[in-house]
Amino acid sequence: MAFHSVEHLLRAALDRPLWEAVLLDDLRDRGVEREASWARMAGLWEAMRASAAGYDPDKRSACGLTGGAAAKVEAAGVELSGAFVTQVMATALKVAECNACMGRIVAAPTAGASGVLPAVLLPVQEKYALADEEILQALYVSAGFGQVIATRASIAGAEGGCQAEVGSASAMATAALVHLLGGRPEQMAAACATALQNLMGLVCDPVAGLVELPCVGRNVIGAMNALSAAELALAGAASPIPCDEVIDAMRAVGDQMPTALKETGGGGIAATPTGRRIAEQMRSL
Repeated sequence: MAFHSVEHLLRAALDRPLWEAVLLDDLRDRGVEREASWARMAGLWEAMRASAAGYDPDKRSACGLTGGAAAKVEAAGVELSGAFVTQVMATALKVAECNACMGRIVAAPTAGASGVLPAVLLPVQEKYALADEEILQALYVSAGFGQVIATRASIAGAEGGCQAEVGSASAMATAALVHLLGGRPEQMAAACATALQNLMGLVCDPVAGLVELPCVGRNVIGAMNALSAAELALAGAASPIPCDEVIDAMRAVGDQMPTALKETGGGGIAATPTGRRIAEQMRSL
């Protein structure tokens, strides 16, 4: 892939839409035709949609830690921030639960963070009656920013903590959202930077080493963070720190993070008395 910085990505978007710059880079990188790239992205979008649409509230993960949360959120009808936000939260849970229950998801950028992008895109498509074509364009935007994050920092919890997984997913989702709401490439970059800042330092501490607790709930936080970062960027109230500098800072934080907080289950809530007790129970199954 050609983009090693957000600055480079923005330069590529000076004479064409940012999404198309990413698409053209995909054609060069993989040596495929435009139709093949578009069809592949359409397939990913259909898989995202299916992972939410096929949600079964009665299904539980093999260890029993995960399942039914999305249905509870929908049934409770609390809606503190309105029906749209509740829908975003429920969608994040549906897809993250699908992953924990061994369903088919799209790793965007990872399986543990797979609920963030669909949680933003599916409700927004419904709210604004957006065509699939517009969503696919947004997915190219998210892919462009995600590729820069992966190149300059990391998208792996074992390398950079959960900031590299849910944080990156949130940054990708907010850039896509800004695109869908008519924002400029500079606003997409500002939203991406803000989303990463908000979750910087987030540790990866899966209880019993499973991508369930606290991973499923963090997909909700990633989606909500994406909404707020997009709104800040579109209002011109985002952080002035350039996106590339934020990504580099995230890499530095990940490098400094103790091994116990990077997917090993040796710290955070995984190391709490209850977390350890659950781990012992899982080992005895």
